[in-house]
Amino acid sequence: MNTNAISGFTSIEQVTNQYLKTNKSKSSDLAATGSFATFLQKEVDTQEELSGVKFSKHAAKRLDDRDITITEDQKDRLNFGVQLADEKGIKDSLVMVDSLAFIVNVPSQTVITAMDGDGSDDGVFTNIDGAVIA
Repeated sequence: MNTNAISGFTSIEQVTNQYLKTNKSKSSDLAATGSFATFLQKEVDTQEELSGVKFSKHAAKRLDDRDITITEDQKDRLNFGVQLADEKGIKDSLVMVDSLAFIVNVPSQTVITAMDGDGSDDGVFTNIDGAVIA
């Protein structure tokens, strides 16, 4: 008795073709279900986040420690202030938004530290080469 005939396959190629075709159809079904659209939206969202300022771990901790929350309007104004600083060639800027002060490394668009009106010890900001009131 031929064991290949019992299994229904007469060659390795038949087995390989059957399983490879099944895997290919599953991946094409996955692509057709909108996974590309989901991937694309995630990439767009990531690029939008990257287009604005980032907060260093230190700055994020300062905001949290001081219970400072930033509204979308304030974040937009902070981004605008960083853009103005960049246009003027400022490398490390103090950006004032309402009563909030942000020290920003302009080339990397990263907030280094942040404080509210009560946060500065003596009202002195060092290691900056420009300031923007946004």
